[in-house]
Amino acid sequence: MASSSNDPFDTNLDQRFDDLFDDFFDQQFDETFYRVMEQQATRKPKKKRAYIEREREEGHNRLWNDYFRDDATYPAQTFRRRFRMAKPLFMYIVERLSTEIPFFKQKRDAVGRFSLSGLQKCTTAIRIMAYGCAADAVDEYLRLGASTAISCLENFTEGIIQLFGDEYLRRPTPDDLQRLLNMGERRGFPGMIGSIDCMHWEWKNCPTAWKGQYTRGSGKPTIVLEAVASEDLWIWHAFFGPPGTLNDLNVLDRSPVFDDVLQGKAPKVNYMVNGHQYHLAYYLTDGIYPRWATFVKSIPLPQDEKSRCFAKRQESVRKDVERAFGVLQARFAIVRNPALVWDKEKIGKIMRACIILHNMIVENERGTYTQFNLADFEQVDASRTSHVDRTYSTYMPTNILNLIGNRKKVRDKEIHQRLKDDLVEHIWNKFGNSEDYD
Repeated sequence: MASSSNDPFDTNLDQRFDDLFDDFFDQQFDETFYRVMEQQATRKPKKKRAYIEREREEGHNRLWNDYFRDDATYPAQTFRRRFRMAKPLFMYIVERLSTEIPFFKQKRDAVGRFSLSGLQKCTTAIRIMAYGCAADAVDEYLRLGASTAISCLENFTEGIIQLFGDEYLRRPTPDDLQRLLNMGERRGFPGMIGSIDCMHWEWKNCPTAWKGQYTRGSGKPTIVLEAVASEDLWIWHAFFGPPGTLNDLNVLDRSPVFDDVLQGKAPKVNYMVNGHQYHLAYYLTDGIYPRWATFVKSIPLPQDEKSRCFAKRQESVRKDVERAFGVLQARFAIVRNPALVWDKEKIGKIMRACIILHNMIVENERGTYTQFNLADFEQVDASRTSHVDRTYSTYMPTNILNLIGNRKKVRDKEIHQRLKDDLVEHIWNKFGNSEDYD
């Protein structure tokens, strides 16, 4: 009787509990649902990327009328100052890039509208390199956005390196060496083929993890450029990339400047100084460089007239590379200002492209350099003794014995000292009679 009387009570209790749970669940679900809906309603809608109609055709027409038509608004002098080169040279670069680099070819879009012209893209890159300005600084005049301007700069530097790097950033050929030797002997240094030094380019956006490696002392992160320059400011060697904590000696240890000499691939040079024969060309350097047969340094604290004459002459001629650095930074402010690029490889391409353009400008403004007649230099005077041995074979087997032998010749301190003593006598005999050693 008791068990049968409890069954209805238990069933009603379970039913009531289920109803209460369902009501509570529905209430919580509704509250959560309405809360989410309210949040979505108050959330700001996602902004779409703004599209700006820049009228790029108008930008091309304005650029053409200002600088490139026959009766252009601005004269040739203004073009040279703003583009850092003469108009024919710039047009030659634009033509090569437009025909051989796909990025600079003008195309039509889906509706048949022309894209940016190669002239606009090249002008954008040159302006950024010449003035060191921000990417969007050319927007109002050339009618292209910041991201497009950055793309123009990257493709322009890659195109310059690809099309002109082999010619305008090459190692000296036998003809080039003969011309450099003639220039050096005329200035009182037989066997000299240039001067070598380093400069630093500040890297503003250097990654934090690398700052200790690229910062010397309490300064800013920098990247080092080692270069060799001649009297006409042509840069013959450029080694860019070592961190700023390295000095000139550490950079020299990493540099490929003597690779051709060590491998026996460099043309052989013969020259006479003070009655002694030498076979290794040399560079003029400052005091930090080692006492090698391929370097000639000044004399610190000269005590006699001969030493003072040599020191003054060496220090004046050695300034060729310093002048080259100054002209390079004056032409391309992007190299003078702190580098804003994060990627070190892109920074290296910018530096390399600036050096190639610098050499192209030197060739364009100083007469034809790569195609010259050696006869112009052969009749100067009978006392000239520096010449390139064109019978010497540069196809020497590259083995460890040859490398060690050539390395010893390059680093021979005895030859260095004998050459320096002979040069002191030579400079004194040639320039010592003049009052100012000029």
